[in-house]
Amino acid sequence: MAEARAFTAIVNPAAGGSASASCLMPLGRLLREAGAELDVEYSRGLEHAADLARAAAGTGRTVLGVGGDGMAGCVGGALAEMGAGTDALFGIVPAGRGNDFARQLGVPSDPEELAKLLLEGEPRAVDAIDANGTAVLGSVYAGVDAVANDNANKTRLLRGSAAYYFGALRAIVSWRAADYLITVDGETRERQGYTVVAANSGYYGFGKHIAPDARVDDGLLDVILIRTAPKRLFFAVMRELEDGTHVRRPEVEVMRGEEVRIELAGPPGRTLPYGADGELPGVLPVTARVLPGALRVLAP
Repeated sequence: MAEARAFTAIVNPAAGGSASASCLMPLGRLLREAGAELDVEYSRGLEHAADLARAAAGTGRTVLGVGGDGMAGCVGGALAEMGAGTDALFGIVPAGRGNDFARQLGVPSDPEELAKLLLEGEPRAVDAIDANGTAVLGSVYAGVDAVANDNANKTRLLRGSAAYYFGALRAIVSWRAADYLITVDGETRERQGYTVVAANSGYYGFGKHIAPDARVDDGLLDVILIRTAPKRLFFAVMRELEDGTHVRRPEVEVMRGEEVRIELAGPPGRTLPYGADGELPGVLPVTARVLPGALRVLAP
């Protein structure tokens, strides 16, 4: 009989810690009852979580990211940066609002199903994204979605999905078209639009199917551009994001490549944040480059 895996679960108590704990408790019991070793580490933030992930992987332990896409992207990204040639093994415990990367991979949220996957599942090699030198998992995006993300983070009176919806509405109402320069594998296009998304995973923004044809193991990024359109049409596109039918619209352009650079063409002085796995690492320009097979993850 194969030796049971040893796990280190990394939790950020400052970001949805109660939800993470409620997900981890029944899962932890099942893992330990099956003979597995489980340590729990509480991080002080994403940078500390990445350090904990690298340290645990360095001792041969399977690293679990417990939380939403920010935690999954941080922990998984840290392991991807260690290189495809390492034995680092990653597992996701979906405990956030969006869980978009877990959704793309088909990772179950039911504790019994998840425990079986973590104990018996075979590692699957998936791609990651290098975004301005930092590895992330799901997508890199720059536009009204990143501004909505920023608004939600700054909202003090609302929490959770209510903060995000308020932030999105405020971003859309005040949005003026961005002049983008989008370079995909060396070919540059100048476009006006609402957002550009370089997607490894098909989902982002709490279950929105932004890139329905994206695959996490094809060595490519799907680039989705939502071009300038009347705001009533933009709201229609937003509704269609639920099932991915927006890509049939003429206002939506789909490209594909290994490296994508997104920058602003003008006017002078305008800045625009970019997002990655629900976090806001900086402002444009950003270069997103696929890292083929960089991460070994326990997924169906």
